[in-house]
Amino acid sequence: MGYDMFDWFSGLGHVWQALLATLFTWSFTALGAALVFFFREVNKNVLDSMLGFAAGVMTAASFWSLLSPAMELAGSLGMNVWLTALTGFLGGGVLLFAGDRAYEHFSSHRSVAPCAPARRCLMLMASMTLHNIPEGMAVGVAFGSLAYGLEGATLASACMLALGVGIQNFPEGTAVSVPMFRDGASRGRAFFLGQLSAAVEPAAGVAGALLVLAARPLLPYLLSFAAGAMIYVVVQELIPESQTNERRGLMALFTLVGFSVMMVLDVALG
Repeated sequence: MGYDMFDWFSGLGHVWQALLATLFTWSFTALGAALVFFFREVNKNVLDSMLGFAAGVMTAASFWSLLSPAMELAGSLGMNVWLTALTGFLGGGVLLFAGDRAYEHFSSHRSVAPCAPARRCLMLMASMTLHNIPEGMAVGVAFGSLAYGLEGATLASACMLALGVGIQNFPEGTAVSVPMFRDGASRGRAFFLGQLSAAVEPAAGVAGALLVLAARPLLPYLLSFAAGAMIYVVVQELIPESQTNERRGLMALFTLVGFSVMMVLDVALG
């Protein structure tokens, strides 16, 4: 049954694969947000281990599934390999950095009022939504690149990248819905706003796949861009958050396990 499902999925067009994959990542956000119906607090060890694992998956995917194929294609197209990779990679990181700075600037100038907790949660949701756009695009680019048969760009690696993004989306949904409920919102409203933060991912995923398929010369830049965005999220959010756990060494091992799983899929099975 599982093989039939994978065989069916592999036979779809790459845009449809990107859409289904990003709907899958969105569903993880919804699952995380749904915890608000059962808990006021969520076990920190579980969330931090998930973040550590996702950090490993996304780090490995950033090189083997995104950056390495980008450099390979740039060389085959006669482009300057290092400049193309550098431009795209830094572009992905700088975009998220600019989004973070804009969020911090806005939040530092907000008025302190009785509705401040709701404002804080809404701004957190807006910040996560901004991060989910390049994440969704990264998944779409990974699936769109399959059309060109690049070494390292495989269906298995694209699916694992989607899994990594989905896993790190789970705590993000919880991080919006649970505090919002604690600050006075109803469980239903907290869930709705929590899952809404990743609703942009399917649209961004389809856009990424369409860009790749429509303009092949853009692919090296887009793959590098996606890699930069992934590494920024890992370094700025996932690893620091997982390392706030008192069992920091164990969380680091989860990161190594995630990296190893992705590495084996890309290198041994790719």
